[in-house]
Amino acid sequence: MNITSEQFERIAPYLPRQRGNVSMGNHQVVNAILYVTENGCKWRALPKSYGKWHTVYVRMNRWSKAGVLQRLFEALQVEGVIQIKMESLCLDSTTVKVHPDGTGALKNGEQSIGRSRGGLTTKIHVVAASDRAAVAFSLSGGK
Repeated sequence: MNITSEQFERIAPYLPRQRGNVSMGNHQVVNAILYVTENGCKWRALPKSYGKWHTVYVRMNRWSKAGVLQRLFEALQVEGVIQIKMESLCLDSTTVKVHPDGTGALKNGEQSIGRSRGGLTTKIHVVAASDRAAVAFSLSGGK
C-alpha cells in the first residue's frame, strides 16, 4: 500500500516537521510503515525501494513513543485514506503456563520430561533443608 502525494498532503500536519539533514522524507517513511503493517513482514524484509529498514524502524519507534503514530493512523482513518483496523497483542512466552495435557505429555501419569528443577524434591534442596533442620536442632539444644 502506497499513499499518493495528494493523500500525504492531507495527513502531513499530523507528522513532526523534519529538521536537519535527513536521508528519507516522511512520505517515504509512512509508505514503508504501511507496507510492514499491511504485509506483516519483518523490518529486515522491507524492500529496498522504501529505503534502509533501520532508518524506517528508528523513526517509527520514535514516533510510536511520542504518540505520533496513533494520531497518524486515526487521521488516515478519518480522511478515508486507509480502512484497516489496527490491533496488537503481545505475549511474553516466559509467563504463559500450559497444563501438561496441552504439551503432549503422556496421559498415564508418566511425564515426557523430568521433574522441575525448582521444586523441593531436588537433592540440593533436600540436603539444604535437612542441614537447616540439623542446625536448627543443634542450636535449640537438641530439643
